Order: sequence, then C-alpha cells, then structure tokens
Amino acid sequence: MKMLSSRRRLVLALAVIFAVNICLITLMQSVDAATYRQGSSGEVVRQIQTKLKNWGYYSGTVDGIYGSATVAAVKKFQTKNKLTADGVVGTATLNALGISGGTATTTSSSSSNSTQVNLLARLISAEARGEPYDGQVAVGAVVLNRVKHPSFPSTMSGVIYQSGAFSCLDDGQFNEPVADSAYKAARDALNGQDPSGGAIYYFNPATATSKWIWSRPLLIVIGKHRFCS
Repeated sequence: MKMLSSRRRLVLALAVIFAVNICLITLMQSVDAATYRQGSSGEVVRQIQTKLKNWGYYSGTVDGIYGSATVAAVKKFQTKNKLTADGVVGTATLNALGISGGTATTTSSSSSNSTQVNLLARLISAEARGEPYDGQVAVGAVVLNRVKHPSFPSTMSGVIYQSGAFSCLDDGQFNEPVADSAYKAARDALNGQDPSGGAIYYFNPATATSKWIWSRPLLIVIGKHRFCS
C-alpha cells in the first residue's frame, strides 16, 4: 500500500509540473505574439508601416514584411517618442502608434491607465498648447465624448487616429514634446471633468477652413476654441 501511495504521489507531482510547464509555454507564446520585429509579417506589420509612412518615418513599400527599412523607421519613431529605440514593436510602441496588438497582450489596469493618460496628454498638448487650463481639459473631454458617441470610433486611440479628425497628426505637432500641464489635463478629463459641456467638436475660428464646422451648435468658448455639439 505504501508503494502504491508513493507512486500516486509521484504521478500527481509529475502532472502538476506538466501543467505548470504548459501554462508557462502558453504565456510566453502570448507575449511573443504581441511583439513585432525584423522577420515578422502580417496585417499588424502592415498597419505599423502605414502609420510610420503617413507620419514621414518610413518611405518603403507597405507590404506587411518587417524588414530593415521598417526597423530603421521604428527606431526613428521610438526616439522621437522617448521610447526604447530598439526597432522592436512591443506593447509600448504599439500603444504609441495607436495599434491594437490583439488579445495576446496582457497589461495591468494601472499600466493601461498610464497609456491612456500619455496618449490623451499628447493630443491635448498638440491641439491646445498655450490654451487656458480649462481649455486643455475640454479638448481631452471632447475626445472622451467622441468615444461614447455612436458616430465615432469606440476607443480613445480610434478617435485620436481617425483620419482627418485632428490636424496635429498631419502637421507634426502630435510628435512634439508634451507639455506638463497636458498630463494633468488628461487625468482630469479621464476622471470626468468636462468644461466643454459635452462637446464633440471644437475649432479655432482664426484658422478653421471648413464652413460646415460653423453650423455646429455652440456650447462654450474657452480661449481660442469654440466647443460645439
């Protein structure tokens, strides 16, 4: 009986070890799946190349193949955005690019919140640098109001990177250093402050070229911006 019991314990121990190893292998595969480097290929690589090409970092062909030209472009983007310039697109670089790496990426709620603050702060700084503080918070609130609105993408990165939505992504301001006040404004907006009164649009009358934007109902004027519904 003692020998049989010992064998059972040995079998159980081996089964536990096997299960732990399977879990570790699965975890490692999921982490690797969210990392893109030279030699990678596929739709996400194509998205990376497209973003980098639109912003002037990449001049090669958008072919979904992560070659040396893509590596060089990624390094330039990482350097500009104060990320580790290793030419490898992991979670931090994917977030900066506004690209979802898929369900394989695992982040804690605190790191996710930090990513949201950083992305929103970059947009606020680029769009409202020099504006009153309430105006900076209001710009952040507009982004969040759009996330909740059925006419816009349902994620912050989707709203910010939507084609033609914010001029700062086209004129290079989005890649400029982020003002300290923008981080605080981003946190306040994420915590529910909305000086815009629920606006989903804003514009500067001195620089606006669209006649349509003037048709939007005015909610409030803060600094140089008119906030509209």
